[in-house]
Amino acid sequence: MSLSVLIVDDSPILRRAIRKAVGIAGIATDRIREAGNGVEALASLEQDPADLVLLDLNMPVMDGERFAAELRSRPEVARGVRIIVVSTEVNRERLDRLRALGAMAILHKPFEPEELRRLVTQLTGESVCAA
Repeated sequence: MSLSVLIVDDSPILRRAIRKAVGIAGIATDRIREAGNGVEALASLEQDPADLVLLDLNMPVMDGERFAAELRSRPEVARGVRIIVVSTEVNRERLDRLRALGAMAILHKPFEPEELRRLVTQLTGESVCAA
């Protein structure tokens, strides 16, 4: 199985680090795209669906929580998308809201690539390691 991944974070440095972690984790990808905020992410998904969104929460223009709500309101865009929140957020109420909006897992920064691989394997139900 090969995944299409969308990394959504306002920091280019963190997007690069997450991209690197995906590679180190050995997750098979057919493409990895990036967006700097929720508006860019929605536009990207409307043009080209993704299997997995790695989503930061605190971003300008449109934060991760608003993105999740907007995505949920567009079932034709959201179909098949799995969201993993990648954040330092610890507020239980906010994390519960994100789960209610469709976030399937929370990955706390900083994280180890093995944690990402474990979560992606759980969410897809298949091995996602590159051959």
